[in-house]
Amino acid sequence: MPPAIETVDLVKEYGDLRALQELSLTVEEGEFFGLLGPNGAGKTTFINTLVGLVRKTGGEARVFGHDVESEYQEARDAIGLAPQEFNVDRFFPIKEVLQHKAGYHGVPEAEAEKRADEVLKRVGIYDKRNERFDWLSGGMKRRLLLARALVTDPDLLILDEPTAGVDVQLRHDLWELVTELNDEGTTILLTTHYIEEAERLCDRVAIMNEGRKVTVATPDELKERGTDTISVRLESSVSTSVAADLETDLDAYAHEVSTAGDTLEVRVDDGGSTAPRLLNDLEARGYEIADLEISRTSLEEIFVDMTRSEDRTVTRSSASSADEGTDTDTDTGADDGAVETEQEGVA
Repeated sequence: MPPAIETVDLVKEYGDLRALQELSLTVEEGEFFGLLGPNGAGKTTFINTLVGLVRKTGGEARVFGHDVESEYQEARDAIGLAPQEFNVDRFFPIKEVLQHKAGYHGVPEAEAEKRADEVLKRVGIYDKRNERFDWLSGGMKRRLLLARALVTDPDLLILDEPTAGVDVQLRHDLWELVTELNDEGTTILLTTHYIEEAERLCDRVAIMNEGRKVTVATPDELKERGTDTISVRLESSVSTSVAADLETDLDAYAHEVSTAGDTLEVRVDDGGSTAPRLLNDLEARGYEIADLEISRTSLEEIFVDMTRSEDRTVTRSSASSADEGTDTDTDTGADDGAVETEQEGVA
């Protein structure tokens, strides 16, 4: 089988701004794949390109081997999308909304009704099947978006910020449900701002920033790119001059050394293997150790570090930047707003 998602040098331009910059990404069939990035990174544009709500400017995009434009029907039928925005017909009972959705994909009427009942039960709002969308609570609306994505029995389920603004209990309920779906063979693409969510659910994650792929790795591999902090509490305080000497002495393996009173913090690559060496070095210098603790850089800290950028000119097409020579700090902000507006309209 071809990959569930495959893009090669995918580009999307909004005027002189590039929301996607030659993005090449592969999601294998059966994966639970996370897409992380700050606001404006291009995540929603990427999704909208896959489902046909946005036309790509250049490059290739395929879903299970089907080109998202020349083989739109086959690609779209394979996808179930639960978007960020509530874009549900408010004039029909929610069961009918699901039946209509199934009908758009060629599901016969009797089968559509059966599927609507099944997915409403699965997401836990079957007892609300005769109510309209506006009468549902916020959490029930999120469940309905998931039910609508599932009613076509998709091979690829795309979840765009599915737990944004929901309570903790619903978040865990949704985690359990999508994990079951993945275990049953459904490929899942998840975008989220919750690092804990990606770490808990995803086999691999791609970090995007300003339309580019920064990296693709497992959550564990990403955490290995961070550093550990060894906090040592000493029996006596460390003076400023002694702290400077310590920093020089530990330079062979310490990235950073800081002191505060009787506490010494040393940032290293591998705290577990480095701690014995650090203790030996401190004891050799006459320090008595009262306590020691090792903390690992969180995935969230690594994410923030990898997506921090002082130069946002990469969001603009190189041709435009060269020709216009404008102040990109001002212009890029306006362009980001324009992109966000268009995305909200089609999500």
